[in-house]
Amino acid sequence: MKNLPDGFESIENWVDDWSLSTQNARWEKRLSSKPEEIISFYQAIVPHLENILDYVDRFKFGELSEAGSRLYCLALMVAEISPNVELYDGNVNVPHSFEERRFIADHGDVVGYKK
Repeated sequence: MKNLPDGFESIENWVDDWSLSTQNARWEKRLSSKPEEIISFYQAIVPHLENILDYVDRFKFGELSEAGSRLYCLALMVAEISPNVELYDGNVNVPHSFEERRFIADHGDVVGYKK
């Protein structure tokens, strides 16, 4: 089954585990992953990030297909883990900070955006 739009076949294998539609799901995935897992995902997707954003940007709000939404969620996951990869060598926590599980996002289980 094809999960992503044409042209993104090389990153299809990341969809099942990393294309998560809510902030809470992305946050939980980051916290439950090993550093080498988030680094591998980051290294696989970042080279495609400009093309992903160019693709998504072609659509008006609310008109992205399911495959396009999965692609967009991969980009959101990159945003979730980038600081951990770029600043903390893949550490899934933020060193010398508050315990993240103390903070609860009111919007964390919302899928998509409301106008």
